[in-house]
Amino acid sequence: MKKINIFCFGFGQVAKSFIKKIISENIEVKLSVTSREKSEKKKFENTNYQSFQFNENYFDKLLIEELKKSDHILISIAPVNGVDIVIKNVSSHIKKNTSKWITYLSATSVYGDHKGEWVDEKSKTKPTTLNGVERLNAEKSWLAQAESKELPIQIFRLSGIYSNQKNILFRLKSGKVKIVNKKNHFFSRIHVEDIANILFKSLTNFTSKEIYNISDDRPASSKEVTLHGVKLLGVEKPAVIEVESIESEMLKNFYKDSKKVNNKKIKKTLRYEMKYPSYIEGLNYIRDHFI
Repeated sequence: MKKINIFCFGFGQVAKSFIKKIISENIEVKLSVTSREKSEKKKFENTNYQSFQFNENYFDKLLIEELKKSDHILISIAPVNGVDIVIKNVSSHIKKNTSKWITYLSATSVYGDHKGEWVDEKSKTKPTTLNGVERLNAEKSWLAQAESKELPIQIFRLSGIYSNQKNILFRLKSGKVKIVNKKNHFFSRIHVEDIANILFKSLTNFTSKEIYNISDDRPASSKEVTLHGVKLLGVEKPAVIEVESIESEMLKNFYKDSKKVNNKKIKKTLRYEMKYPSYIEGLNYIRDHFI
């Protein structure tokens, strides 16, 4: 692969990390993205690109021509009020004769609560949160597109994402972290760089209508990860609170589900070895290079 014409619906940390990986492999990138803000030309990693305004209320119709020419499409926009705005507004312009690779980024919230047990891609999906319900509906809509229009679509279910800039270490340094006391609460994580590497490997190893979990090898409780961060930084242990004391609805939802996400399918399919097999390697690297 020497050149890629890619359209990214949403240009957050995952999409940016993915594009950075492509560029680092000396592949020429023709890049178009969407943003909630007004359309404008921008630059990323010394690459010029066009950002088109695209939200639930308005989208720049000029993006349609770029979308039609794109051979790779990444969708990282979450549903808005239960609606996948990409499918609603522009799916009719995505054609099978142009598209080689379409990836929808979903979330492991679609599994719901499995009482701390392991889940894989064949496990029952029983989301307990609105986010999980909406993500599962979006997955079904994209798979229906793959079926009816013979589009090359794959789905990646992402675990909790952390990065070199957004992680428990920086939160601990801010002094705003509290340890939530809940037994048997397991949660899987993934470093954004591993996501980018997996997306890149899938460019040349693609099977349509497949669903893959992306998570690291070691599910853990929030408490376990926080205490490792405390040890790395040598800071005071945060206060412990009960689940019932949480005020944030988003954080309460996080503690509704307990599961360990199995990553064997993606590792086997792509023959991928995690750069950060667990939060330990990930946080140790961040402490050594960014703190």
